[in-house]
Amino acid sequence: MKPVRSLARVMLSGIFVASGARNFKNPDRLVPAAKPVTDRVAPLIQNLHPRIPTDTVTLIRANATAQVVGGLMLASGRFARPAALLLAGSLVPTTFAGHSFWNMDDPVQRNTNQIHFLKNVGLMGGLLLAAADTGGKPGLRWRAGHRIDHSRRSVRRAVRTARRETKIAVRSAATGRRLSG
Repeated sequence: MKPVRSLARVMLSGIFVASGARNFKNPDRLVPAAKPVTDRVAPLIQNLHPRIPTDTVTLIRANATAQVVGGLMLASGRFARPAALLLAGSLVPTTFAGHSFWNMDDPVQRNTNQIHFLKNVGLMGGLLLAAADTGGKPGLRWRAGHRIDHSRRSVRRAVRTARRETKIAVRSAATGRRLSG
């Protein structure tokens, strides 16, 4: 892995590890902002599995855990692409719960939250780039297409060889009949 990729992943993951750890330790400060989002998500979670807890504090801690684990995975380069997708997914509720600038009346708060909202959108873009990054190696799509092209060429080559061998066999048989008879 190139040093630039390693450094970029560490830099990108830092905010997630730090804020995830802080939010896991002290989720109560986020409850007022997160409650409207968790109230909307709770029925969906209950439909998936009724035993999953849907209280706001637990969901905040689950999101914080995802951010810490995903951030550490991204920083270490282990499963970096899935980690980037995990972090991008964890960023969506964080952004809507914490920075819903469209609901604010105070212009200063509105402007501050709009900036944080756009910062999170930028982080999301970086995470999507990290999720798409193959580290300079060909992606799965390219490898599959390359393998298919290779197979097609091999089949064409085998067909040409079979036709050529058939012609040789036919000529040899005709020559053998003429010589023997």
